[in-house]
Amino acid sequence: MEFTSEELARLCVASDVDPLWETALSLHLLQNRQAPLVFGPWRREVSAALRRSGLAAAAQALMRLCPDGAYFPDFLTPGRGDTDLESGLERLLSTPRRRLRAEIGRLHARRAGPVPAGMRTLADGCPEALGRLGAALRAYHRVAVAPYLPAMRAHAAADRTVRAHAALVRGAEGLLTGYDQLPGWRYQDQTLRAPYPVDRRLALRGRTLTLVPAFFCVRAPLALVDESLPPVLVHPLSPPPGWLDRGSGHDGHAPVAQLIGVSRAELLRLLDHPLTTTDLAAALRLAPSTTSRHVTVLREAGLLLSRRQGVRVLHHRTALGRAVLEGAVGRPRGRPGECQ
Repeated sequence: MEFTSEELARLCVASDVDPLWETALSLHLLQNRQAPLVFGPWRREVSAALRRSGLAAAAQALMRLCPDGAYFPDFLTPGRGDTDLESGLERLLSTPRRRLRAEIGRLHARRAGPVPAGMRTLADGCPEALGRLGAALRAYHRVAVAPYLPAMRAHAAADRTVRAHAALVRGAEGLLTGYDQLPGWRYQDQTLRAPYPVDRRLALRGRTLTLVPAFFCVRAPLALVDESLPPVLVHPLSPPPGWLDRGSGHDGHAPVAQLIGVSRAELLRLLDHPLTTTDLAAALRLAPSTTSRHVTVLREAGLLLSRRQGVRVLHHRTALGRAVLEGAVGRPRGRPGECQ
């Protein structure tokens, strides 16, 4: 991907994980065995939850429309870092009939046999078929994505903090150079190279590229196949193994939540990486003023520290905060790099 100076100036980073990109990518993860240490526990938990809720058949139907392969329809991921599921679904369900036919036809051109009847009615833009698709996506998102949003948003906020600092120090080129930390990525001489599954040159043609962090993206980035659509580059957030255990307790029944409150316990959990108040507010879906009050209480209790870094104030969980979060007994010992 080659950039002109004008295209670099227009570059932007999505403000949050995108609900429909995450839905599509999570469907892929249920169909493959990639990153078993990171996503194996999530697969088992979600598969069981889909069976309990009677959504296993609906999830299988979604997987046929969104297979883990060389192609899945672009209309399933209309967002560029949209934060609202309903807005994204409204755009998806408003896809023109001509485009539905073209993309579903392309999907089935790779398969033997006729297009299934249900898929044909969807390709024809049948309102009932579109309604069923919207209902299936909402129900699947509620089980497979929504319960994990706090952890997902925390990782996206931490990534955005790193990108913002790089952009402040060195501009758009510094932001792109920061992606060199991802395996196979390299930015040099106004050209970004990434380990895309196939050889491809993405032409921006003066348009704005949106970089979209994705929690359920594994190893390789993704882009829309139709280059007439607004360009996006979806890249992995690469959560560590054990993220699901650390992010559990969102129902508020964990002992620490009973001790300090659900919102403060969740805020403390989010600080696996230093975050600003704005980052925390976005991840928790709270007003900045409310988040600031929670930060103040936790700081006065010695559970977090706030340190200025340039124009930003980053909050760090202390060793005592980790001990309280994990229910540790005895003298807390900090992890490498964690504030004492």
